Amino acid sequence: MFKDVGQITSALGEQQYISTDEISTVIFLADQLQKPVLTEGPAGVGKTELAKAWAKANGRQLIRLQCYEGLDESKALYEWEYAKQMLYTQLLRDKLSELLANAGSLTDAADRLGQEENVFFSERFLLARPLLQAITAPEPVVLLIDEIDRADAEFEAFLLEILSDFQVSVPELGTITARHRPTVILTSNNTRELSEALKRRCLYLFIDYPSHESELRIVKMRVPELNARLAQQAVEVVQQLRQMDLKKNPSVSETIDWAKSLVMLNADSLDKHTLETTLTVLLKHESDVQKARRAISGGSREQPLNRRSGDARGGQSGQRGWSN
Repeated sequence: MFKDVGQITSALGEQQYISTDEISTVIFLADQLQKPVLTEGPAGVGKTELAKAWAKANGRQLIRLQCYEGLDESKALYEWEYAKQMLYTQLLRDKLSELLANAGSLTDAADRLGQEENVFFSERFLLARPLLQAITAPEPVVLLIDEIDRADAEFEAFLLEILSDFQVSVPELGTITARHRPTVILTSNNTRELSEALKRRCLYLFIDYPSHESELRIVKMRVPELNARLAQQAVEVVQQLRQMDLKKNPSVSETIDWAKSLVMLNADSLDKHTLETTLTVLLKHESDVQKARRAISGGSREQPLNRRSGDARGGQSGQRGWSN
């Protein structure tokens, strides 16, 4: 158990996750109250990474349920391994023949076989999916339910029961109750509105794109080999790109990928050619790439992407152009 918010921030920082006061406070309260956390925000701002970092900070296993359209109970909770059951049936057929040899009728044979059905519907044939894995784990775990907004409303309703009681009923085995209540983090990219019932059961956290200062800290932590001047320039460009009317803004993970790319290219400064040839690391739609290139050339109504990093962050104003 962490004693205060500051310890949460430090613990996440040790896992290379730059936390804000709001993030640390919500995580602290969720830990104390044993409530799930629903994190919403744009794709790529670190919602999934938060769950990974929190699991590592606690020394707990991370169990991840990736949601998608059409996800149903059997894929999320459990299913029977029918192929394994059939294999055992083949291997035990001689024993089954002995069992049924003296049966006087089909009814008698069915009754005898029914008395042995617990052999074939036991835990050895139960294939636990992420939700059941989290409930039956011998040690406390972190359960990440990723992109819950991609799942159907019906699955969301089913999930409410799990989050309320942390127990499931398997008809052949009975009710299975959690040995340890898992820490649950749900993420959503806001592709659809989630139910009020789900939100009531969770603490809410919105994670937005980081500020210039926070993103620079992230880049320096994740890509320490990138020189400080180039890191400053790279973050400044990303921050400017997010101010443009793009189909998809560059995410934090793409900023990190770009920073790593600049290191691999042995770039010393962010000149016009380097920026133009690496834009697709940041932008994933051709229309966005073309819009950014027009801004680089100054031939767009968008704010030109040609300021030195110091111009926008307290440096000398009026200096324009790319460093060579």
